Parts: sequence; C-alpha cells; structure tokens
Amino acid sequence: MMMKQSFFSFSLLLFFLLHCTSTQAQPAAAPAAPTKPTPPSAPTIAPTPPSPMTPIVTINPPPIGAPIPSGPTNVIKILVKAGRFTFFIRLLKSTTVINQIEHQINSTNGRLTIFAPTDGAFSSLSSGTLNSLTDPQKESLIQFHVISSYISLSQFQTVSNPLRTNAGDNSRYRYQLNATAYPNSVNISTGLTNTSVAAIVYSDGQLAIYQVDKVLLPWEIFGAKPPATAPAPGPEKPKKEKPATVAYSPDDSKTDAADASGAVSLVMTMQNVVLFGVAMVAPLITFS
Repeated sequence: MMMKQSFFSFSLLLFFLLHCTSTQAQPAAAPAAPTKPTPPSAPTIAPTPPSPMTPIVTINPPPIGAPIPSGPTNVIKILVKAGRFTFFIRLLKSTTVINQIEHQINSTNGRLTIFAPTDGAFSSLSSGTLNSLTDPQKESLIQFHVISSYISLSQFQTVSNPLRTNAGDNSRYRYQLNATAYPNSVNISTGLTNTSVAAIVYSDGQLAIYQVDKVLLPWEIFGAKPPATAPAPGPEKPKKEKPATVAYSPDDSKTDAADASGAVSLVMTMQNVVLFGVAMVAPLITFS
C-alpha cells in the first residue's frame, strides 16, 4: 500500500515538473502596442487650373532670386541673347527706331510693348517686299511693332481695341492693330496679318517683348492701293485759225474767164462811145 502511494506521488511530481518545463520553453507573447489616435483626414486640395497662357513660354527666364540688373534697359542686348531676331535687330538699327525706343524706355515712366518677328517671319515674306519700300515706309513698318504702353499677358484680356502703335501720326485710325486674348493664346491682327504671341522674350513691368512668327504688315503700306488719279487738265491752248479754203472747180474757171471777157468788152464799148462823141463834137467847134 505504501509503495502504491509513493509511486502515485512520484508520478504527480514528475508530471508537475514536465509541465513547468514546457511552459518556460514557450516565448512570451509580445505586449500589445498602444492604440494611437487616428489623425483627421487632410483636406483635399483642388489642382491649380492651368494658366490661360500655358502654351506661351518664356525665352531665357532669369534664375529664381536673381537680382534685377541695374542701368538702362538695352533692347538690342535682350534680342541678341534671345537669338532668332537678326533681321529685326538690323532693321531697328538701320531705321534708327532703336534710338527712339531706348530713349522712351529709359525716360521717366517710359513703358513699351514690342512685338518682335523672328528671322523665319522675315524669310517668309514675298521676295522683294522690303526692297520695294522707301526709307520712311521701313521706319513705319518697324514702328508698327511698338506700342507706347506696357501690356502684360493678363492685360491682353482687357485692352481696348484697336491698339495705337508708334507708326504714323497721332491719328488713332491709322497704323492700328487688334489684340484678342483666348484661353490659351493671344491673337494679333492687322487686317492683313493674323498671328499669335509665341513666346515671352522679356518682361519686367516696364518693357514687354513678345515673339511673333509673322511680320505685322500695316494696311496703310501693304493694303489695296487706290487707282492712280489722272492729272488735272491744263489750260486750253488757243487754236490757230486756218485760212478759209475756197472750193475750186473747172466750171469756176470758165465763169471767171467769161466775166473777164465781158468786162473787157464793156470797156472797149465805152471807149468807142467816147471816141464817137468826140468825133461828132469836133466839126461843130471848128466851124463855129
């Protein structure tokens, strides 16, 4: 009986030891991570709508934060740096329009907008177009690309047409063009030329230079020419009177001969009458 109880006790002890050993061999469970509060969802930002002038690029934009160059604005240097404006630069110099532009832009409150045609624009003109112009006409052509006010891209949406250019006299009805802003472009029309602003060459709030791919042709130079006016008639010269021409016929010669013969006969008859009378009177005088 004692052996059975000892064996039973020993079995219980062995079972207890085996259970404790298996329990310590299992890894302890990781502690549960503390629950973090869920942050509120960020507000949805609507994408910025594209600018209405998206297709118009800026040529050689200045670096961000670059200092504004001091000194007078040099239009020629701006165009040379941009490239593709060789013909326009040449005409600016040969017509001396560049002197007027730089004087105006560097004066107090000077504002200018310039439409600069590319070399390709001049090359597309008909052969002899520029050579057929007089020097004053060439100057007016270049002045036609200049406006005496600063117009930014956004201001094209509110400008009042027609725009007066620097060409011609002060009449608002001569050398004018129209500018129309669309969602993605700015159209320039002269009545003969229709083109769009292709790029921003330069803009600083005082001077704006825009690239155009066609030469702006003014109607006053290249439009339909009126028919040539005939010269006014001069005073009439007095006409020389021609001597009256007497018609002559053979019958007239016969008549003249007959008249002459009759006249001779009459003269001879009168002579005979006189001689007869003298012959009759002479004896009477002698005998008396």
